[in-house]
Amino acid sequence: MRYFLHLAYDGTRYHGWQVQPNTLTVQQELDRCLSQVLRQPVFCLGSGRTDTGVHASHQVAHFEAELPETLDIKTLLYRLNRALPPDIAAYALHPVPPQAHARFSADARTYEYYVRQVPDPFSVGRALYVDLPPDVAAMNEAAAHLLGSRDFTAFSKVKGGENHYVCVVYEAGWHEMPGGLVFRIRANRFVRGMVRLVVGTLLSVGRGKITPAQFQQILWAQSRVDASGAAPAQGLYLSRVEYTPDVVPAELVPPGLPYFVGR
Repeated sequence: MRYFLHLAYDGTRYHGWQVQPNTLTVQQELDRCLSQVLRQPVFCLGSGRTDTGVHASHQVAHFEAELPETLDIKTLLYRLNRALPPDIAAYALHPVPPQAHARFSADARTYEYYVRQVPDPFSVGRALYVDLPPDVAAMNEAAAHLLGSRDFTAFSKVKGGENHYVCVVYEAGWHEMPGGLVFRIRANRFVRGMVRLVVGTLLSVGRGKITPAQFQQILWAQSRVDASGAAPAQGLYLSRVEYTPDVVPAELVPPGLPYFVGR
Protein backbone atom coordinates (compact mmCIF):
# COMPACT_ATOMS: atom_id res chain seq x y z
CA MET A 1 0.00 0.00 0.00
CA ARG A 2 1.23 3.48 -0.84
CA TYR A 3 0.73 6.29 1.68
CA PHE A 4 1.04 10.06 1.68
CA LEU A 5 2.48 11.65 4.82
CA HIS A 6 1.93 15.37 5.45
CA LEU A 7 4.59 16.87 7.71
CA ALA A 8 6.36 20.03 8.82
CA TYR A 9 9.88 20.70 10.05
CA ASP A 10 12.31 23.31 11.27
CA GLY A 11 15.22 22.97 8.88
CA THR A 12 17.84 24.65 11.07
CA ARG A 13 19.68 21.46 12.07
CA TYR A 14 19.39 19.73 8.72
CA HIS A 15 21.40 19.74 5.52
CA GLY A 16 18.22 19.86 3.50
CA TRP A 17 15.56 17.28 2.79
CA GLN A 18 17.36 14.70 0.65
CA VAL A 19 19.47 11.90 2.13
CA GLN A 20 23.20 12.61 1.81
CA PRO A 21 26.21 10.67 3.07
CA ASN A 22 27.75 11.66 6.41
CA THR A 23 25.29 14.43 7.23
CA LEU A 24 21.87 14.86 8.87
CA THR A 25 18.83 15.34 6.64
CA VAL A 26 15.06 15.37 7.15
CA GLN A 27 14.47 12.44 4.80
CA GLN A 28 17.05 10.38 6.68
CA GLU A 29 15.34 10.99 10.02
CA LEU A 30 11.90 10.28 8.59
CA ASP A 31 13.06 7.00 7.01
CA ARG A 32 14.74 5.98 10.26
CA CYS A 33 11.69 6.65 12.40
CA LEU A 34 9.18 5.06 10.01
CA SER A 35 11.37 1.97 9.74
CA GLN A 36 11.61 1.83 13.53
CA VAL A 37 7.87 2.14 14.08
CA LEU A 38 6.84 -0.24 11.28
CA ARG A 39 9.72 -2.66 11.93
CA GLN A 40 10.50 -2.88 8.22
CA PRO A 41 12.70 -0.88 5.85
CA VAL A 42 10.87 2.25 4.69
CA PHE A 43 12.10 4.79 2.15
CA CYS A 44 10.26 8.08 1.53
CA LEU A 45 10.15 10.33 -1.52
CA GLY A 46 9.31 13.99 -0.94
CA SER A 47 7.35 16.52 -2.97
CA GLY A 48 10.44 18.76 -3.17
CA ARG A 49 14.02 19.03 -1.97
CA THR A 50 14.40 21.88 0.48
CA ASP A 51 17.97 23.13 0.88
CA THR A 52 20.13 23.33 3.99
CA GLY A 53 18.44 25.45 6.68
CA VAL A 54 15.15 25.80 4.78
CA HIS A 55 11.94 24.97 6.66
CA ALA A 56 8.61 23.41 5.67
CA SER A 57 5.21 24.13 7.15
CA HIS A 58 3.77 21.64 4.66
CA GLN A 59 5.85 18.94 3.04
CA VAL A 60 4.42 15.75 1.55
CA ALA A 61 6.23 12.43 1.24
CA HIS A 62 5.07 9.06 -0.02
CA PHE A 63 6.22 5.60 0.99
CA GLU A 64 5.12 2.00 0.58
CA ALA A 65 4.62 -0.38 3.50
CA GLU A 66 2.51 -3.22 4.82
CA LEU A 67 0.77 -2.18 8.02
CA PRO A 68 0.23 -4.96 10.58
CA GLU A 69 -3.44 -5.77 11.16
CA THR A 70 -3.04 -4.58 14.75
CA LEU A 71 -1.77 -1.13 13.70
CA ASP A 72 -4.22 1.46 12.38
CA ILE A 73 -3.25 4.74 10.76
CA LYS A 74 -4.12 6.87 13.78
CA THR A 75 -1.89 4.77 16.04
CA LEU A 76 0.90 4.75 13.48
CA LEU A 77 0.81 8.56 13.26
CA TYR A 78 0.92 8.81 17.06
CA ARG A 79 3.88 6.43 17.33
CA LEU A 80 5.70 8.17 14.50
CA ASN A 81 5.44 11.54 16.24
CA ARG A 82 6.74 9.93 19.45
CA ALA A 83 9.76 8.63 17.51
CA LEU A 84 10.51 11.76 15.46
CA PRO A 85 12.82 14.49 16.80
CA PRO A 86 10.95 17.55 18.12
CA ASP A 87 11.80 19.67 15.07
CA ILE A 88 9.84 17.34 12.73
CA ALA A 89 6.09 16.80 13.07
CA ALA A 90 3.74 14.50 11.13
CA TYR A 91 0.22 15.92 10.66
CA ALA A 92 -1.66 13.47 8.47
CA LEU A 93 -1.26 10.04 6.92
CA HIS A 94 -3.54 8.38 4.38
CA PRO A 95 -3.47 5.77 1.61
CA VAL A 96 -3.31 6.92 -2.00
CA PRO A 97 -3.67 5.21 -5.39
CA PRO A 98 -0.59 3.15 -6.33
CA GLN A 99 0.39 5.57 -9.11
CA ALA A 100 0.25 8.67 -6.84
CA HIS A 101 3.64 10.35 -6.45
CA ALA A 102 4.44 13.03 -3.88
CA ARG A 103 6.55 14.97 -6.39
CA PHE A 104 5.18 14.24 -9.85
CA SER A 105 1.48 14.24 -8.89
CA ALA A 106 1.69 17.69 -7.30
CA ASP A 107 -0.25 20.37 -9.19
CA ALA A 108 1.32 23.38 -7.48
CA ARG A 109 3.60 24.38 -4.65
CA THR A 110 3.79 27.52 -2.55
CA TYR A 111 6.86 28.96 -0.85
CA GLU A 112 6.85 31.77 1.69
CA TYR A 113 9.76 33.97 2.74
CA TYR A 114 9.53 35.82 6.07
CA VAL A 115 11.22 39.15 6.76
CA ARG A 116 11.19 40.77 10.19
CA GLN A 117 11.40 44.56 10.51
CA VAL A 118 11.26 44.52 14.30
CA PRO A 119 13.96 42.72 16.33
CA ASP A 120 12.55 39.45 17.61
CA PRO A 121 14.65 36.92 19.53
CA PHE A 122 12.03 34.23 18.86
CA SER A 123 12.38 34.48 15.07
CA VAL A 124 16.16 34.00 14.97
CA GLY A 125 16.81 31.18 12.52
CA ARG A 126 13.25 31.40 11.22
CA ALA A 127 13.13 34.79 9.47
CA LEU A 128 15.45 37.40 7.96
CA TYR A 129 15.80 40.60 9.98
CA VAL A 130 16.22 43.88 8.06
CA ASP A 131 16.89 47.10 9.95
CA LEU A 132 15.66 49.47 7.21
CA PRO A 133 12.14 49.12 5.76
CA PRO A 134 12.24 48.14 2.07
CA ASP A 135 10.04 49.76 -0.57
CA VAL A 136 7.20 47.22 -0.68
CA ALA A 137 5.40 48.89 -3.59
CA ALA A 138 8.53 48.71 -5.75
CA MET A 139 9.12 45.07 -4.80
CA ASN A 140 5.55 44.17 -5.74
CA GLU A 141 5.87 46.04 -9.02
CA ALA A 142 8.94 43.95 -9.78
CA ALA A 143 7.32 40.71 -8.55
CA ALA A 144 4.44 41.19 -11.00
CA HIS A 145 6.90 40.46 -13.82
CA LEU A 146 7.24 36.89 -12.48
CA LEU A 147 3.62 35.97 -13.24
CA GLY A 148 2.86 33.61 -16.08
CA SER A 149 5.11 31.19 -17.93
CA ARG A 150 8.69 32.40 -17.53
CA ASP A 151 12.22 31.08 -18.00
CA PHE A 152 13.96 31.30 -14.60
CA THR A 153 17.51 30.63 -15.75
CA ALA A 154 18.54 33.96 -14.17
CA PHE A 155 17.22 32.77 -10.79
CA SER A 156 18.62 29.25 -10.67
CA LYS A 157 21.73 27.65 -9.31
CA VAL A 158 24.42 27.07 -11.91
CA LYS A 159 24.52 23.32 -11.28
CA GLY A 160 20.81 22.84 -10.73
CA GLY A 161 20.63 19.74 -12.95
CA GLU A 162 17.36 20.88 -14.54
CA ASN A 163 16.07 19.75 -17.93
CA HIS A 164 14.54 23.18 -18.45
CA TYR A 165 14.00 26.37 -16.44
CA VAL A 166 10.45 27.30 -17.43
CA CYS A 167 7.97 27.64 -14.55
CA VAL A 168 4.38 28.86 -14.53
CA VAL A 169 3.93 31.31 -11.65
CA TYR A 170 0.36 31.81 -10.44
CA GLU A 171 1.03 34.18 -7.54
CA ALA A 172 3.97 36.32 -6.45
CA GLY A 173 3.83 39.21 -4.01
CA TRP A 174 4.78 40.76 -0.71
CA HIS A 175 2.26 41.03 2.11
CA GLU A 176 2.47 42.98 5.34
CA MET A 177 2.22 41.09 8.63
CA PRO A 178 2.73 42.16 12.25
CA GLY A 179 6.37 43.16 12.64
CA GLY A 180 7.39 42.40 9.09
CA LEU A 181 6.64 41.05 5.62
CA VAL A 182 6.04 37.73 3.91
CA PHE A 183 6.72 37.03 0.24
CA ARG A 184 4.45 34.34 -1.20
CA ILE A 185 5.05 32.64 -4.53
CA ARG A 186 2.95 29.83 -6.00
CA ALA A 187 3.91 27.93 -9.16
CA ASN A 188 3.57 24.63 -10.94
CA ARG A 189 7.27 23.92 -10.30
CA PHE A 190 10.44 25.56 -9.02
CA VAL A 191 14.03 25.22 -10.19
CA ARG A 192 16.82 24.79 -7.68
CA GLY A 193 17.63 27.92 -5.68
CA MET A 194 14.92 29.91 -7.46
CA VAL A 195 12.97 31.36 -4.53
CA ARG A 196 15.98 32.56 -2.52
CA LEU A 197 17.51 34.19 -5.62
CA VAL A 198 14.20 35.85 -6.50
CA VAL A 199 13.81 37.14 -2.93
CA GLY A 200 17.40 38.38 -2.77
CA THR A 201 16.97 40.32 -6.01
CA LEU A 202 13.56 41.70 -4.95
CA LEU A 203 15.13 42.94 -1.73
CA SER A 204 17.70 44.77 -3.87
CA VAL A 205 14.72 46.46 -5.54
CA GLY A 206 13.32 47.30 -2.11
CA ARG A 207 16.63 48.88 -1.08
CA GLY A 208 16.74 51.01 -4.22
CA LYS A 209 19.77 49.26 -5.70
CA ILE A 210 17.89 48.27 -8.86
CA THR A 211 14.55 49.35 -10.32
CA PRO A 212 11.53 47.14 -11.10
CA ALA A 213 12.32 47.63 -14.81
CA GLN A 214 15.88 46.38 -14.24
CA PHE A 215 14.47 43.38 -12.35
CA GLN A 216 12.38 42.58 -15.43
CA GLN A 217 15.45 42.86 -17.66
CA ILE A 218 17.37 40.45 -15.37
CA LEU A 219 14.53 37.93 -15.72
CA TRP A 220 14.36 38.32 -19.50
CA ALA A 221 18.14 38.23 -19.99
CA GLN A 222 18.31 34.69 -18.51
CA SER A 223 21.79 35.39 -17.17
CA ARG A 224 22.56 34.12 -13.66
CA VAL A 225 25.34 36.65 -13.08
CA ASP A 226 22.90 39.58 -13.24
CA ALA A 227 20.77 38.49 -10.28
CA SER A 228 21.56 39.57 -6.72
CA GLY A 229 22.81 37.11 -4.12
CA ALA A 230 20.42 34.55 -2.65
CA ALA A 231 18.47 35.53 0.45
CA PRO A 232 19.52 33.56 3.57
CA ALA A 233 17.93 30.15 4.01
CA GLN A 234 16.38 30.75 7.43
CA GLY A 235 13.48 32.86 6.13
CA LEU A 236 12.25 30.33 3.55
CA TYR A 237 9.40 27.83 4.02
CA LEU A 238 7.79 25.29 1.73
CA SER A 239 4.26 26.13 2.84
CA ARG A 240 1.80 24.29 0.62
CA VAL A 241 1.74 21.34 -1.77
CA GLU A 242 -1.44 20.87 -3.82
CA TYR A 243 -2.90 17.76 -5.43
CA THR A 244 -6.07 16.99 -7.34
CA PRO A 245 -8.94 15.46 -5.32
CA ASP A 246 -8.41 12.02 -6.89
CA VAL A 247 -4.97 11.95 -5.26
CA VAL A 248 -5.69 13.77 -1.98
CA PRO A 249 -9.43 14.17 -1.26
CA ALA A 250 -10.07 17.22 0.91
CA GLU A 251 -11.76 15.16 3.61
CA LEU A 252 -8.56 13.14 4.17
CA VAL A 253 -6.56 16.22 5.16
CA PRO A 254 -7.36 17.54 8.65
CA PRO A 255 -8.26 21.26 8.87
CA GLY A 256 -5.42 21.79 11.36
CA LEU A 257 -2.77 21.28 8.69
CA PRO A 258 -0.75 24.53 8.39
CA TYR A 259 -1.66 25.32 4.77
CA PHE A 260 -5.37 25.29 5.60
CA VAL A 261 -5.02 28.10 8.15
CA GLY A 262 -6.12 31.22 6.29
CA ARG A 263 -3.25 31.36 3.82
